[in-house]
Amino acid sequence: MFSVRRWWRQYGSQIILLGLLLAIAGIIRQTKAVPIYELYYWFMRPIEMAQVNQKTEFTNARVQELQQRVRELQQQNQQLKQQLGYTKNHSTELKTAPIIGRSADHWWQQITIGIGSQEGVSKGDIITGIGGLVGRIETVTPHASIAMLISDPNSRVGVMISRSRDMGFIRGQGERQVVMQFFEKLPDVQVGDAVITSPASRLFPPGIPVGTVTSLQSGESPAPEATIELNVPMQELEWVSVQCYEQAQP
Repeated sequence: MFSVRRWWRQYGSQIILLGLLLAIAGIIRQTKAVPIYELYYWFMRPIEMAQVNQKTEFTNARVQELQQRVRELQQQNQQLKQQLGYTKNHSTELKTAPIIGRSADHWWQQITIGIGSQEGVSKGDIITGIGGLVGRIETVTPHASIAMLISDPNSRVGVMISRSRDMGFIRGQGERQVVMQFFEKLPDVQVGDAVITSPASRLFPPGIPVGTVTSLQSGESPAPEATIELNVPMQELEWVSVQCYEQAQP
């Protein structure tokens, strides 16, 4: 009796475990492992659903990204078509260039364009856009150029009123509106008059559209002034045209 108890204490747990394994094996054989599959299904389902949801989120994000890229390319294509149409309709030879750099600190002062001396750009060349005058090339490198905008407070451009031919010059204000100072003390000017570059200017060719008179300050000294809204939306520029121009000699 003592030997049986001793033997059971030594091998009893192993016999019970073996019996359980045999019982489980019998159940699996009879049920064709359906309980195991069910257990696996309920255990793995949350993990698989999480993976599916994650894949769906990534797919939706990718689709949204591609849609936004397509819309942006369509907008850029439309702007480029408009700029190329403007270039083709111009009487002089123009080079179309993208704006590749613009500092937030000098947003209204200067732009960097993506063509340079290798493409035939020179210092003093004129920058125009859809609407008229934009600025003038100041610095040229082999494949890029920096232009001063006419909205720069340091910019001075000789202009005249298209209707009356009264002349003056504009100075930038760091925004889309500039100030025109007249040479005459009693200029013939009205709100709505068109402003173009003057034939007296040595830095710009004559006749380039600049803007429209929006208000008058007749009491300014030493000469009356007018506020001019520029034709070209400087804050939205993405493409410009470059016109070769040799500065007139005094």
